[in-house]
Amino acid sequence: MKNRIDACFEKLKAEDRKALITFVTAGDPDMDTTEGLVLEMFEKGADIVEIGVPFSDPIAEGGTIQRASLRSLKGGTDLDKIFALVKKLREKTDKPLLLMMYINTVFRYGTDRFFLNCKEYSIDGVIIPDMPFEERDEVKAQAEENGIYTIFLAAPTSHERIKMIAEESKGFLYIVSSLGVTGTRKEITTDFDELLAPLKEGSYCPACIGFGISNGAQAKKMASYCDGVIIGSAIVNIVEEHGRDSVPHVGEFLTSVRTALDG
Repeated sequence: MKNRIDACFEKLKAEDRKALITFVTAGDPDMDTTEGLVLEMFEKGADIVEIGVPFSDPIAEGGTIQRASLRSLKGGTDLDKIFALVKKLREKTDKPLLLMMYINTVFRYGTDRFFLNCKEYSIDGVIIPDMPFEERDEVKAQAEENGIYTIFLAAPTSHERIKMIAEESKGFLYIVSSLGVTGTRKEITTDFDELLAPLKEGSYCPACIGFGISNGAQAKKMASYCDGVIIGSAIVNIVEEHGRDSVPHVGEFLTSVRTALDG
């Protein structure tokens, strides 16, 4: 069976549209709200949703997602509860779902058990921001055996490595917009034409830009360089502000981003 991520990008390409990939921390403020947020994001134009697995020391994250992680962990969120959430979501949506998490969480849970459960609960891909590309063999066999895509990240400094990373990537390549941690940014100054030039020749998987995109105008600008955009902190900020009442606010925000992307 074709991975949902591939099917999604094929459909978008046929429609000449850009992917909108969104992120939310599981269990912030609670699992019911997370379920509502994921469904609302799909409803309002997200093509793929990343579900963040909270971690006590999320080194790639800025304050927004760190605080979300801590709130979630205080509420008792763990991987088993997240898989139960995904099971509920799968009764209502067949769109691509990813888990974004740190490698220690995978190891603690047990790598074989983790990827087996990803398959069991219909997770399509996993993003592990603290796993160096060179150490991908730590999970590669188990991921491939269960048909789970490992989404690799490429930093703005990846110039000579970007082709190598792209060759190994499945689903899409996650292009990190700026150096540093996640968080909204007033301006993104990376030269994407130069960074992504090596991918113009050859058939690589789609490339999407994330880290720091906070509004529709930024999303449209970033999408002009690649196949889609990833928005996380801007959504988590809304959840932090509105808590259990955040679903319609996130929906409104995403409507504006999708309109800008399609405009």
